[in-house]
Amino acid sequence: MNGFVAWLQSVYTFLALVPFVSFFAAWGIMYGIYHDKKKATYAAIDVTTLFLIGSVSLMTRSLFQTGLGFWLVVLLFLITGGLLGNMQNRLKGKIDPVKIARTLLRLGFVVLSACYVLLLFIGIGKYIVAS
Repeated sequence: MNGFVAWLQSVYTFLALVPFVSFFAAWGIMYGIYHDKKKATYAAIDVTTLFLIGSVSLMTRSLFQTGLGFWLVVLLFLITGGLLGNMQNRLKGKIDPVKIARTLLRLGFVVLSACYVLLLFIGIGKYIVAS
């Protein structure tokens, strides 16, 4: 059992460090299942967001020597989820948690992808300056 957990951990680590690989892998698997490009793209975005959370928090930790990155991402997701729930309640009178989760994952994908690219360039810049 320990070997399986270690293998899962190494797979997650690889996919979190290189999230575009997880996007294409998830897209290929979902396209093979659904045979629909739109559904495959949305499912790949949802899966990749989970890997981007780990990647951005890890990059923040290594660049700025702080463990605040993960908790900042969680806080932003919670605040955005609350705002979306409030908006749904005001407009429709009820809250749809599945729709909120889907919207959070897709907004998170866009924001975390931009953060990933920005942190990647900052890391490359720090490496060049240090050497």
